[in-house]
Amino acid sequence: MNRRLFTAFGAVLLILASTLPMSVGAASGKAGNLGFDAGQKTNFRKTGIYIVQLADRPVVAYEGGIKGLAATKPAKGSKIDPTSSGVSKYASYLSGKHDAALAAVGAGHKLYSYVYSYNGFAALLTPAQANSLSALDGVVSVNRDALHDVDTSSTPSFLGLDAPGGLWDQLGGFGHAGEDVVIGVVDSGIWPEALSFSDRVDASGAPSNAPSAKRAYQQLPGWHGKCTNGEAFSATNCNQKLIGAQYFNAAWADVAHGLTANETLNRDRPWEFLSPRDYNSHGTHTSSTAGGNHGVAATGPAAVFGTISGMAPRARIAMYKALWSTQDGATASGFTSDLVAAIDQSVADGVDVINYSISGTSTNFADPVEISFLFAADAGIFVAESAGNSGPTVGTVAHPGPWTTTVAAGTHNRNGAGSVTLGNGVTYFGASVATPVGPVPLIDSTAAGLPGADPTKVDLCYGAGNNPVGDPGVPTPVLDPAKVAGKIVICHRGVIARVDKSKAVLEAGGVGMIMYNSPDSSLNADFHYVPTVHVDMASGLAIKAYAATAGATATINEAEIVFDVAAPVTASFSSRGPLAAGGGDLLKPDIIAPGQDILASVSPAIAGRNFDLLSGTSMSSPHAAGLGALLKDLHPNWSPMAVKSALMTSAYDVLDGSGATKIFRQGAGHVAPNGAADPGLVYDSGFLDWLAFLCGTTSAVGPGTCAALVGLGFSTDASDFNGASIAIGDLVGSQTVHRTVTNVGSSTATYTASVSGMAGITTTVSPSSFTLNPGDSQGYTVTFFRTTAALSAYTGGQLTWSDGTHNVRSPLVIKPVAIAAAAEVSGAPSGFSYNIKTGYDGTLTFGARGLVAANASAQTVAQDPNQSFNVNDPTGTVKVDFVVPAGLSLLRLGIAESDITPSGTDLDVYVYRGGAQVGAASDGDSNEMVTFVAPVAGTYSIYIHGFFTNGPSADFTLFEWEVPTTSAGNMTVPAPTAVTNGGTVAVPLSFTGLAADTWYLGQVTYENPAGTVIGSTIVNVR
Repeated sequence: MNRRLFTAFGAVLLILASTLPMSVGAASGKAGNLGFDAGQKTNFRKTGIYIVQLADRPVVAYEGGIKGLAATKPAKGSKIDPTSSGVSKYASYLSGKHDAALAAVGAGHKLYSYVYSYNGFAALLTPAQANSLSALDGVVSVNRDALHDVDTSSTPSFLGLDAPGGLWDQLGGFGHAGEDVVIGVVDSGIWPEALSFSDRVDASGAPSNAPSAKRAYQQLPGWHGKCTNGEAFSATNCNQKLIGAQYFNAAWADVAHGLTANETLNRDRPWEFLSPRDYNSHGTHTSSTAGGNHGVAATGPAAVFGTISGMAPRARIAMYKALWSTQDGATASGFTSDLVAAIDQSVADGVDVINYSISGTSTNFADPVEISFLFAADAGIFVAESAGNSGPTVGTVAHPGPWTTTVAAGTHNRNGAGSVTLGNGVTYFGASVATPVGPVPLIDSTAAGLPGADPTKVDLCYGAGNNPVGDPGVPTPVLDPAKVAGKIVICHRGVIARVDKSKAVLEAGGVGMIMYNSPDSSLNADFHYVPTVHVDMASGLAIKAYAATAGATATINEAEIVFDVAAPVTASFSSRGPLAAGGGDLLKPDIIAPGQDILASVSPAIAGRNFDLLSGTSMSSPHAAGLGALLKDLHPNWSPMAVKSALMTSAYDVLDGSGATKIFRQGAGHVAPNGAADPGLVYDSGFLDWLAFLCGTTSAVGPGTCAALVGLGFSTDASDFNGASIAIGDLVGSQTVHRTVTNVGSSTATYTASVSGMAGITTTVSPSSFTLNPGDSQGYTVTFFRTTAALSAYTGGQLTWSDGTHNVRSPLVIKPVAIAAAAEVSGAPSGFSYNIKTGYDGTLTFGARGLVAANASAQTVAQDPNQSFNVNDPTGTVKVDFVVPAGLSLLRLGIAESDITPSGTDLDVYVYRGGAQVGAASDGDSNEMVTFVAPVAGTYSIYIHGFFTNGPSADFTLFEWEVPTTSAGNMTVPAPTAVTNGGTVAVPLSFTGLAADTWYLGQVTYENPAGTVIGSTIVNVR
């Protein structure tokens, strides 16, 4: 559904008029265009909100070239002025094109026009309108709106910010750290009365709530933001600290029932504030962490921790509320269209930093949010994004864009330490901030359920709010007050929020809780509703065994705050690499920062507390955002990528994991901001680098644009992206990558390279030493050659450049593979050849499977008037069954556009086995094939759906191939051949006895000297 982002209207257009030669561009009148391509057709099925991207550059990237419209791209270090005549005219021009595109397809309900960091709009469209828009000249991509969730005092000291000579000191102390840097937070809103955002005094010491100072924030140079009135929120809630507060909810409108977004939220989420005010607490917490005031005294249960501070205590805060909470506050959600609107507005307002602690894509570099951040970064804005909370599963990290900083979550050295003493005299230790209770009777939750309650929910201590039954408005508890009253209850961690378990205990009359892990995970000292100790699995199982004895009792002892916990280690929930996007050629996450049990301000709307401990990569991301604000304050001329590089190259290792496993948890390592203030060297990049990266990782960029970039010396190999890490997901023998560093130090320095780790891979850096004057840059290469490293497994290490003062460290993650071969090749019956690369020394043996002719049958399908496939509705659908035998190598079922009449059809394929869908192909055309490797024997039902037959019906040929594990004798492959590590081998294929006008399918397999199949290529012959 995303078509090529950066190409032309029928020709390759200018990327940057001042950079690319005119020979690669179209007429100068198109110079406002970024070269977005109107490439492949898309296919949309449902009426709903769609985000449409158009080809012209957004305001922050437009460099002129359209008659009558002056350039609007701000100079380096400057911001746009959305009120200026030039920006207003160009923004109106973009909005006009949005309206024209909508009018061209007969649509009119537009939610947003995006013009500053993203050129496009969000609109309510039918499938026909969405499909028509996707084919319209000048439309880049059409994306269905999607719902995203949140990635949910001692950390400044833990990070060394308040140490003598630390980063705060370098900025004049905490009273100046982050001065006038604006942190924009896209989140769930803000509680303006929180002490973290209390008003500041002016230069003469007068309180800023004095009439003469109340609107002083409006005079901040380059600031164009505002505070929006709404429910329980007035513009007067803003001050010199909280200088902006807006909200975005247009996507929530229920147009079908004639309800506005506010009316829909009033109906569906009546507890929410229809304003920038925070109900959920998430936005207040992230804002407080990134830039909350210094020395704020915690109150309530948090008072034991003393005071808290944000990373950049003198930064200004601007809230862009686009997340809307569930009633219990378990999560808050927002639609992509609202989120992009919030980002777009923050760029127009003039933020310097954006924090985005929200879930997102792990596979799509061209996602609307990621592209909006690309242009924000091009405008000089540092963007921090949360890595996701899907750990400890590997390969789950989100937010892949190299132009942002993706942040994993770690622990820190402060914790609440507590214990529980059983009636048998044994004491077990865990995490706690409890006040003492007991001795009182002890009961296992599994023995405390109401009659008929779900035993799994009883084990997990579900509360009424977690267990709606029948009518969602009538929740039902699972713990029996008659069994729980006056007791300490043992609850199993998992599924629902930890504090919801203690709430359930309280609601049932319990006086304390012991929560245990199974499996083992982090131990968290949360603020619970009853005194609680959180213990590990072994302790929990022992306590459960004791609780089963007659007369069991327990005492929860008073907890204490300790600062000697071994840290940092990776939080168990933190998502980790390798990155799903980019074939393993980019490392994500970039860094790790504190994200477990972070104390900060919250909204009192749900739990009545003003401070709370929250955990998640949502909490680690604002640490990086606040540190980014400090570095922008210290180095105003640094680009966002220089800031990112400084944070990465100065980082240090977490305590857990080793080699590539550690790197995929931490990225470059744990943030060390004092070192980032003076990193020595930085790896910088800009818009054209990002475009070249997209050329090598997606089909989003047109070939003409990519060729132009290559002609200018840009590499489209993702491993060559000039970041502060090096990743290769498919090292075949050897590969050389390129990097460039810039000396941002104050003196000439000589740097020498060293490499650690990388066992079994010879790593050569050239040059291995260089001398750089301040401001100068140096390119270098790193060549990796596999010797003994295991194949198909990552090897990790570090490359460090040192001048005796600075140690500029980059993580390395390399996966050697035995062979690199095309997944599929096609050719004529006369024969053809293709090349493969090998990653070892020895012999390669080729095997033939097939070829087999297709089982082909002529079919006709009628147009489905509903354009919606339903396996139980035969309308507009043809069903054919195939009995598939055991022992096949491949099964392929499907249709080809070349064998369908009339042309211009859009048919789709769905495959079922045993009543369950096992495959589908519906990508917007009629080339729809479903392939199964080593298919399970059985009856396969293939459904061909007439989504758009371009007439009353369409005639098509249905193809089925059953490729055996043996040769059919009609394909000749090469004899065994000697191969070398990093060598290239030609694979000539010849065929005999093939019937004319018949489509054949087979496989070429590749075996190593041990006879193990190490790869294969599907062969199409027609």
